[in-house]
Amino acid sequence: MAPPARNGGAGGAQARCRGRRRPWRRDPRLPGGSAQEGQGFAFWRKQKIQRDYNKLLKKERHASAPKNIGYTENYPEHLKHLYLAEEEMLKKQRKPKNDAPVTLEETNITTPKTNISRKKLGTKTSNQKAKEEYEKIKAEREAKKEAARKRREEREKAQKLYKQKKMEAYKILSKRTRKGQPNLNVQMEYLLQKIQQKP
Repeated sequence: MAPPARNGGAGGAQARCRGRRRPWRRDPRLPGGSAQEGQGFAFWRKQKIQRDYNKLLKKERHASAPKNIGYTENYPEHLKHLYLAEEEMLKKQRKPKNDAPVTLEETNITTPKTNISRKKLGTKTSNQKAKEEYEKIKAEREAKKEAARKRREEREKAQKLYKQKKMEAYKILSKRTRKGQPNLNVQMEYLLQKIQQKP
């Protein structure tokens, strides 16, 4: 009997691949097609560069194009005077007339009226309302802090008093005689005092 072959049976993979070549498979990451179809790698890269260059040219044209701000230049000559007149009218509307100076009497008349009307109505500006709200909230916070501080101090005092009493009781109850036995006389006195203190 012949010994078994190492490559998985009689001949193994070598026997299966004899006479057959492995088919070539292209890399899936590269664009498909051949150069004759116009889809070779070099051709694809050339197209990409051309597209990028065209984009740059378009951006430059867009950036360097003069922006037409004045509208009088684009209109026909026979209508130009109408647009110029309209532009003048718009300029006059924007600027207030400074021909007549404002007198002191007019300024004195207007300012007290506004103050009186605001006082009569009792209205407040948004700034005043915001200030009042802020003051109210601030006062509430301060009151809460103060109450919390008082509670904390009372708790600390109560804890100190409790610990002090506990220590005194421990000292009294832990006293011993010369022989090391608990001192019952002292313990009895302590219990008697405790009973007397209760109402």
